[in-house]
Amino acid sequence: MSFRPIIPTSGYSGWLFLQRTLDKQVAAFERSPQVQRETDYFRESIAKVRSAEDLVSDRRLLQVGLTAFGLEDDINSRAFLRRILEDGTLKEGALALKLSDKRYEAFAREFGFGDLGARTGLPRFAERIIERFEARSFERAVGEQDPNFRLALNLTNGLSDVLERSASPRAQWFSVMGNPPLRRVFEGALGLPPGIGSIDVDRQLTIFQERARATFGTDNLTDFNDEALRERLIRLFLVRAEIDLGLQMTSGSVALQLLRSMG
Repeated sequence: MSFRPIIPTSGYSGWLFLQRTLDKQVAAFERSPQVQRETDYFRESIAKVRSAEDLVSDRRLLQVGLTAFGLEDDINSRAFLRRILEDGTLKEGALALKLSDKRYEAFAREFGFGDLGARTGLPRFAERIIERFEARSFERAVGEQDPNFRLALNLTNGLSDVLERSASPRAQWFSVMGNPPLRRVFEGALGLPPGIGSIDVDRQLTIFQERARATFGTDNLTDFNDEALRERLIRLFLVRAEIDLGLQMTSGSVALQLLRSMG
């Protein structure tokens, strides 16, 4: 995308500036020629798509569909995507259900090819995907300047998806743990090391819940529908990320000084 969001500084102060100017920046982004071309084409063409093969054969439509679910990096994996879409989400053994990243399941369910049939011609289908595409595309543009801001922007919509599709508290946490962008925000805010993903998944769940109760006073993900609590989560994530970056830079500086002294 040629659009470049205005982000004058990193860290939480930069996030506050982005929040204050978000509506105007998003509106300017959505008016940009490239976004207009892609959304117009999707709106005019998607109802003609009746199968997984139709979708993966049209790169422009596929790009919009994948971006809407944060899966745009898979654009060249046509065979894999066709299998995801054709298997759907209802039959036992469907590929999307086997993957830890639950965005694939959401992608397959939304298009419906392998479930009850194509949903591409339903009222508001195109607009719903376009809304997601515009939001994810703006987040990506922000992420080119600050990856952590992209993760923070995704939090509200990502959590909404989880809470909408997962009924029980355990299922909600597993969905968060299986969604890489959401997981990174919660891991960062809760001060958990990335290596936690290598331990038993039930133990991971216990750790996430215990740390959430200790940090926020609740392990109920529906409580994060509260804007103030969600903003506190983002603030902790960004502040801890900035601290980690500072420690890495300090460590690198010390190592460089040692190498120079040895030379």
